[in-house]
Amino acid sequence: TRGAGPSTPALFWEEMGPATGKGPTGALAAKIDEAFGSFDKFKEEFSAKSAGRFGSGWCWLGVKPDGKLAIDTTPNQDNPLMDGGCETKMVPILGLDVWEHAYYLKYQNRRPEYISSWFNVVNWEKVAFNYEKYASKGQGVPF
Repeated sequence: TRGAGPSTPALFWEEMGPATGKGPTGALAAKIDEAFGSFDKFKEEFSAKSAGRFGSGWCWLGVKPDGKLAIDTTPNQDNPLMDGGCETKMVPILGLDVWEHAYYLKYQNRRPEYISSWFNVVNWEKVAFNYEKYASKGQGVPF
């Protein structure tokens, strides 16, 4: 897995917390609006790509080399930092685990419900920190 096994879930767990899913603010909120039109449209696109990831894998929000935000998915334990990890070259700032082990006990095969609930626990302050301190400067987020 070339290091993705431990690093990918590390980012996932660091960016969640109880009752934190209010949405981004500041520079990250502006970039999301610029890239997707609104936070709600971002959530729709991220949810659709997450639900559409065939089999096990991840969905990512990341910063491309041109500074714009993008959403992409990776299979298995791959991540956007790996050569050929995903179609869009980017520094990930938010990742959602869509392996069945992440949601099966509570949601069984209802992946879209899991994705919707996950947005309620995203720690947008941490995501914004990772964006502003690292990814907006083209640096990888340490995890």
